[in-house]
Amino acid sequence: MAITLGVKRFEIRKNDRDFKIGDVLNLHEWDPNTGKYTGKKCSHYVTYILYGPVFGIEDGYCIMGI
Repeated sequence: MAITLGVKRFEIRKNDRDFKIGDVLNLHEWDPNTGKYTGKKCSHYVTYILYGPVFGIEDGYCIMGI
């Protein structure tokens, strides 16, 4: 996972859970080829949030710095 390697420091999500700074994202890797989780997982704190609709982010979505 790019997040685990430190290459990706953000997550784009539908804001259906009212995400806030300080939340913990528990991320589980999904393999679209098998339709199953791989067993790899990681947890990260949300340090920044940019809520749509701004800068091309759709309404109801957000970008979270982690």
